[in-house]
Amino acid sequence: MKRFGLSSSERIRSKKEFDLLYSAGKTVVSADKRIKTVYFFEKNTKPEVKAAFAVSKKAGNAVWRNRVKRLLRVSYRLNKESLLSTCTSNDIFLLVVFSPFSVNSNNFKKINLNDVLPGVIELIENIRQSL
Repeated sequence: MKRFGLSSSERIRSKKEFDLLYSAGKTVVSADKRIKTVYFFEKNTKPEVKAAFAVSKKAGNAVWRNRVKRLLRVSYRLNKESLLSTCTSNDIFLLVVFSPFSVNSNNFKKINLNDVLPGVIELIENIRQSL
């Protein structure tokens, strides 16, 4: 596993995992109300962290949505180390979905990494502390 990579084994792919996440998961919104996350964890299981990135069709056109997902992925990849270390040391299985909360193409015509990164870092720390 690469340090700053995001392999297919680290991504949520199955409908079963998404259903579990959205039915029993907890939702947290960043302080600047730009990014939200839904997460679910189980203790005493195989330590693993799986992530997904979702953007609603109402947020903007396909080009804009793909850019937001790409920026969310980069923000997560660069800051996932603390989350991984916490989960491996405590034997926790974690599912996380990051998505924009108030970020849409009407508010942000051009979105940059600096608009997304602080919210993702804050949410990763909130999740890590709640584990």
